[in-house]
Amino acid sequence: MALIGHQTPEDAFLEAWAAGRLHHAWLLAGPQGMGKAAFAARAARFLVTHGPGGIGEAPPLDDPGDAAADRLVEAGNHPEILHLARQAKDKGKEPARNITIEQVRELKGRLHFSLSLGAWRVIIVDAIDDLEPSAANALLKTLEEPPAQTIFFLVSHSPGRLLPTIRSRCRTLRFQPVEHDVMTAWLHELRPMTEMAELRATVAAAGGVPGKALALIDSDVGAMEKKLLAIAASGDPDNRLREALAREVGGASNRPRLELVIDIVPGLLARLARERPVAEVAPVLAQWDRVQRTVRDAIRGSYDGAMVGFEIGNCLAELAPKAAAR
Repeated sequence: MALIGHQTPEDAFLEAWAAGRLHHAWLLAGPQGMGKAAFAARAARFLVTHGPGGIGEAPPLDDPGDAAADRLVEAGNHPEILHLARQAKDKGKEPARNITIEQVRELKGRLHFSLSLGAWRVIIVDAIDDLEPSAANALLKTLEEPPAQTIFFLVSHSPGRLLPTIRSRCRTLRFQPVEHDVMTAWLHELRPMTEMAELRATVAAAGGVPGKALALIDSDVGAMEKKLLAIAASGDPDNRLREALAREVGGASNRPRLELVIDIVPGLLARLARERPVAEVAPVLAQWDRVQRTVRDAIRGSYDGAMVGFEIGNCLAELAPKAAAR
């Protein structure tokens, strides 16, 4: 699958490799869903399938390089690519809350061994935001005194929350939101049968984040938008539509649908504001603020999905023409 939004980070990384000035730690910073982990995997593959660098000009990041090493990467068996991530909790499928200090200690033990293949060892931490405090401090000591021929890729969705001392040891590559036109063309290439109106609605809701756009387009954004617009158009005088929405997004099993509604409502309200006369924009903006408060309060509290869904429905119902709401 083609990826977008990586060109600037790619150029910076390849320029450093070609000049023989690779920093030992790279902080990949940006919203979740931007493709930072995918970039880390591609860069790791590049490093273990190519030489140490310093050659004056780099091949593309996806150049296969050494065929034998590339086959090991493809099989997930390359000995010099190590991952640090949350492990499954209690032998189940759900991941633990944090990356633990025991995991960091195990990783550090493996760094004492000599390289068995290639010019680099690569550590991918996905995400460094998940390290428990003691684990972060343990990793910091390794970043302060890094082993030779070792490169760290630290994925971070919230770099401002990291220890300043960790940030100061890294070179930061920022993954910026993708422009709407670029995202729309990309989604159209991936999902050519999707109507353009739904593609544009998806892009508006995704906020320039490719991963979120893909999740939304595969969650039937169009169908959910029609339900929300029906509330805004009719005012739902008998509460039937709002109650149906609350049932659809309530409960733990329906959390993805609730997140879909939360994602698309701001863009939907923005579209309604653009379509209305200037004198009627203020009520739409007021309901936009009300939706944001509802979501913030829900996150701080018990996060009752049915309640959040019904309240969002209330916000939309307030926008119905008075004649329709009666």
